[in-house]
Amino acid sequence: MKQRKIIHIDMDAFYVSVEIRDNPSLADKPVAVGGSRTSRGVLSTCNYIARQYGVRSAMPTSIALQKCPSLILVPGRMEVYKSVSAKVREILERYTDTIEPLSLDEAYLDVSNCNLFEGSATLIAKDICHTIYKELKLTASAGVAPIKYLAKVASDLNKPNGIYVIPPRDVDLFIDSMELKKIPGVGKVTNEKLLAENLRFGRDIKASSLEYLISRYGKLGHLLWERCSGIDDRPLITSRIRKSVGVERTFPEDIFDISILKKILFQKLLPELKKRSEKHLEDRSISKIGVKIKFSDFHQTTREFATDRLDNSILSELLDEAFSRGNGKRVRLLGVHIGLSPNKKNAEQISFEWC
Repeated sequence: MKQRKIIHIDMDAFYVSVEIRDNPSLADKPVAVGGSRTSRGVLSTCNYIARQYGVRSAMPTSIALQKCPSLILVPGRMEVYKSVSAKVREILERYTDTIEPLSLDEAYLDVSNCNLFEGSATLIAKDICHTIYKELKLTASAGVAPIKYLAKVASDLNKPNGIYVIPPRDVDLFIDSMELKKIPGVGKVTNEKLLAENLRFGRDIKASSLEYLISRYGKLGHLLWERCSGIDDRPLITSRIRKSVGVERTFPEDIFDISILKKILFQKLLPELKKRSEKHLEDRSISKIGVKIKFSDFHQTTREFATDRLDNSILSELLDEAFSRGNGKRVRLLGVHIGLSPNKKNAEQISFEWC
C-alpha cells in the first residue's frame, strides 16, 4: 500500500495574530482576544508573549489579568477571522483537494498525490507556510507524518512558525517516547487515570496487551493500542454533518436564584436558539434537547433528554436537575442546545466549511 503523506497546518495564535497584523502597535506586547476588564468572560486566544505569563486560551479574564496585569484585551472580530480563514483555505487548495478542516485555524491535508517539489511533503509544508506569510502576513506551524494523528501531534512541537517532520522510519521511535496526553482524544481526566497505572508514554501501551487495555478502558483502550501501534487509517473528511446547535451566556455576576435562570433560559436563550436552528431544521429534525450549567467554581454539568421538539416543560425539568447538581453553588454560565438527527431522506448533506 502506498505510504500516505499527511500535513497538519495550524495557524499560530490565529485571532490575536490577525489583530496584531492589523494593528502593529500591539506587537511585542501581551495581547489577548476576548474578555473585558469591566465584565466577566473568557479569553478566545492570546499571543505567545502573554503565554509567558501563564495566560492561556479559555482562561477567565479575571485570572488572566492577575497573571498579567499589563495584558491588552481586544474584542473579537469573527467576520474578519472568517474572511482570513477563507484566504488560507484558498492557499491550501493550491496543493491538494483533499483537505479536512478542523476549525477556522487548522486543517489536515493529504498530499500523497501532490507532485509539487517532487512529492516531498516536507517541502510542500514549508512552501505552504511561506505562502501564507507572504500573502497574509501571518505565521503557521506544520506537522508532517505518514500517520494522520501524528501530523497533528507534530504541528505543536515547533511552534510558532515551525515545522516538525516525522519520517516513516522514525514513527516507532517517536511513539515510544510520546506522552499519551498528546494523542487527540486523551483529555486531562483520562490522562490522570492512565498515569495512575504508570501509563505515560507510547512504549507503556506497547508493553500492555490489547486484551487488558480493552478490559480496563473499553473503546479507549483499543484506540490507544491502535495509535501506539502506528495505526490510523482514517481518511480525511472533507465534509461533515453538523450534530448540534446551541447558545450560552456567561453572567456578569453569579446567579443563585433558579427562577432568574429560568427567565433567562426561556426569554433570552431559547429565542436565540430557535433563530440559529431555523436553517438546520429545514432538512433535519431535533433528536434531543439539553441544558448546560457552569458553576462558580468552574465545574460544569449537562442534562439532556431525547425528544423531537423543543418542550419548555422538559427544559425546565432539565434545568432543575442540572442546578441541583451544584449543591447550592451559584451559576456563572447557562446554555441550551439541541441535537440534530441525521439527514432526512433526499436531503442534501450539510458541508463543514472552512469558514
